[in-house]
Amino acid sequence: MATWKRDSRLTALQRLSCAGLAGALSHSLTAPLEVFTVLAQVGTHHSRRGLWETGRSLCKAEGIGALWKGNLTACLRLFPYSALQLASYRRFVLLFVDDLGHISQWGSIMAGSLAGMVAAVATYPTEVVKTRLIVQNRLEPSYKGILHALYMIYHQEGVAALYRGVSLSVLGAIPFSIGSFLVYTHLDKIWGQPSIRFTPVQNFVNGCLAAGVAQTLSFPFETVKRKMQAQSPCLPHHGGVDVHFAGMVDCFKQTVKTKGVLALWNGLTANLLRIVPYFGVMFSTFEFCRRVCLYRNGYIDSPLTYKLTPGVDQSLKPKELQEFKLLGRRSF
Repeated sequence: MATWKRDSRLTALQRLSCAGLAGALSHSLTAPLEVFTVLAQVGTHHSRRGLWETGRSLCKAEGIGALWKGNLTACLRLFPYSALQLASYRRFVLLFVDDLGHISQWGSIMAGSLAGMVAAVATYPTEVVKTRLIVQNRLEPSYKGILHALYMIYHQEGVAALYRGVSLSVLGAIPFSIGSFLVYTHLDKIWGQPSIRFTPVQNFVNGCLAAGVAQTLSFPFETVKRKMQAQSPCLPHHGGVDVHFAGMVDCFKQTVKTKGVLALWNGLTANLLRIVPYFGVMFSTFEFCRRVCLYRNGYIDSPLTYKLTPGVDQSLKPKELQEFKLLGRRSF
């Protein structure tokens, strides 16, 4: 069992900013692996020679900037996604806590999965745009930018195209949650000690391991979703998708029939290689941003350490602490 409690020393805007900045930086640094993953899932001609050759052929054909195609869309999407996820998680977690405020590991994972699902569905059009920007030729683009892509997809294909494959985000959350649960319920056996004694390094490894297993189990749903997002009669070569299909189920069938069942995991290597640097940069950036906010709020002596400011009541919220300090000055 665990107790769910957020750090009340940060404001809602500060928590959102920390999450958004950490996500944007980690995504930007690992964007080339994200591009390789999407290209492999869609099945474009660049992705049929392995990671190294994919990178070489892509840079040769479209320039080194092609390794960051769709990155701006992904970064901008992080802020509304993070806001919705945090707000939804707070709501969903209340469904799983007991009267003492404790929540089980499974309850925590379920709350997180449901919150991620809500955020993913709400921001899904931007994910479609990101996929389209990645698979298009950067030197001969069909879309000139994010807003142009949104307008053209809506104008040419209708609003339904902006939500093509959205059901797979919901279905994929099931194996993702199961994978996370399987890992977290066996951590005591893996490390040979109770979870309450895990060090920060062990918790980081646990997060990467859980993400790796969960993403591997849900990857076929992601692959089919990418193909559905990319396919369009309005794009050259129908978006570069390597199979032709009429819907979600048909996409599964045609992929397995023409490419083999392992094709559902195309791009998994690049995706798994991305996990460690992505989470490493994200966690370290989030923690540093968090320390900066705590320092600005007056709770710690320096953003470089977690040394608490002497005489400060850590239970006070930021606004309460500022009011208390102001009252103290007036009294003096």
